[in-house]
Amino acid sequence: MKRIGVVGVPGGWSSEQLADALARRTGYRLLMDPDHIAIDLETGVARWGELDLMDLDGIIIKKVGPSYSPQLLDRLEVLRWINQRGLPIFSQPARILAVLNRLSCTVGLRLAGIPMPPTVVTEDPAQALAALERMGPSVFKPLYSTKARGMVVLEPGAHAAEEIARFQAEGNRTIYLQKLLKLPGRDLGVVFLGGKYLATYARAASGNGAWNTTTRSGGKYQPHQPSAEVLELAQKAQAPFGLDFTCVDVAETEDGLKVFEVSAFGGFRGLMEADGIDAAALYADYALGRLI
Repeated sequence: MKRIGVVGVPGGWSSEQLADALARRTGYRLLMDPDHIAIDLETGVARWGELDLMDLDGIIIKKVGPSYSPQLLDRLEVLRWINQRGLPIFSQPARILAVLNRLSCTVGLRLAGIPMPPTVVTEDPAQALAALERMGPSVFKPLYSTKARGMVVLEPGAHAAEEIARFQAEGNRTIYLQKLLKLPGRDLGVVFLGGKYLATYARAASGNGAWNTTTRSGGKYQPHQPSAEVLELAQKAQAPFGLDFTCVDVAETEDGLKVFEVSAFGGFRGLMEADGIDAAALYADYALGRLI
């Protein structure tokens, strides 16, 4: 039987689900935290503890850390080297690198002609202030975050310059701001496996006054049947990145459909809670089929 390891977070729900799904199919279970991986560029050896990773048949990357940070880029580079040495990895680390950073994902989407909320990126606080005054209330987003962590909504006004300076001082040297759009109380997660549409779920706002629909802010997953236009846009958005498993965040706004991001890791819990779909089982079957 094939031996496939999972790079993820021990104790994390989705990582454990994926390791369990592979174990049920192959009798082999391996969940690896990436901070114990070592590569020797001279000898070509790649190890996790005492295990020679090149003895595996493949790896699925579920998470490369419990939270988003620039350190994850280093971990992906280590995995990219292992992948280039010949070990199949799903999704390929080089492709995950293109979406992990919010700015690189945004650049890729806009170069592909994908509609997004009006966005400005700068290191100059004066430029950020001018953009805020021009666009109105905007979301200031860290380049590495998920579930709206570290994001703040700022409005033009007497204290805007001070608030922008505070946001930058909190570690956001590059200021990424996006116009705050009115949502119909939800946004959509459109999920693809191997580039093929799998299912969609909605994240419905909690009604507690939060500006976002994330589960961290009380949002709830709900089943949703997307329109043909949503599916067409999501398909176009995920295609340039070539990820094996991905979720496209789509919003239906007064100004038309907009894409917020393409994710390399999300979607498991939303599919399970909203649609009763075991994404871990489907992903395990997909990887085993690719290896065969």
